[in-house]
Amino acid sequence: MRHVEHAMGTVFSFDIRDAVTPAVAEALREAVAWLHHVDALFSTYRPDSAVSRLARGETTVEQCPAEVGEALRLCAEAERVTHGWFSATAGGGLDPSGLVKGWAVERASEILHAAGAHHTSVNGGGDVQLRGEAAPGVPWRIGIADPLRPGTLLGVVSCRDGAVATSGTAERGHHIIVPHTGRPPRGLLSVTVVGPRLTWADVHATALFARGSAQAAGAAPAAGHKWLRVSDAGHVQTSEGFACEGSANFDLCMT
Repeated sequence: MRHVEHAMGTVFSFDIRDAVTPAVAEALREAVAWLHHVDALFSTYRPDSAVSRLARGETTVEQCPAEVGEALRLCAEAERVTHGWFSATAGGGLDPSGLVKGWAVERASEILHAAGAHHTSVNGGGDVQLRGEAAPGVPWRIGIADPLRPGTLLGVVSCRDGAVATSGTAERGHHIIVPHTGRPPRGLLSVTVVGPRLTWADVHATALFARGSAQAAGAAPAAGHKWLRVSDAGHVQTSEGFACEGSANFDLCMT
């Protein structure tokens, strides 16, 4: 069963490879409603969202729905874990969207899993939480877009029970800000991170991209996470253990 939903200014897709029981169908409706709920709470483009009202000082975290406090606590943890390279205030105002989308997708995947859907892909704008397999004995295969050649793939990652997240300039331009400087990072076109949970894969992809090419050169991947980065010259590097089937455009250099 497949379903596509527009929310948070992007496209979410659900791919369920289990039998679609009434419980799974209801869980899909719940997961879709959850995405729209998150959008209503966290959108920085909606003046009536909880985050917009919080940023204007019209409310407090304690007065907001519990999900707001949960996400902001995760943002604070992410800032600590990444040594400040991820921040919900990098642009000078409150914007937790760098964490919220992956967190929302991961929770949507959990809703499906709890209802008995154990072989699923939930994709939010190219960031994917995967469970089980695409077919018996066959892992999910996720393409990594080539930032220099729109419409083509740099490579393919095979994954069971994991997450794949990419940060870069190909889709949205220079939307990531370096928290330490307030300026866009330099030297990289994209960073892809593979890990167990999309919340943290997305955080680490953002943080590694924010480091730029000079800082990322010495960055060790977080425990359980592997990364691939593409420089603005098209050079590809990966952390140790990153497994990817490369295309003809894949000029690999292990680091």
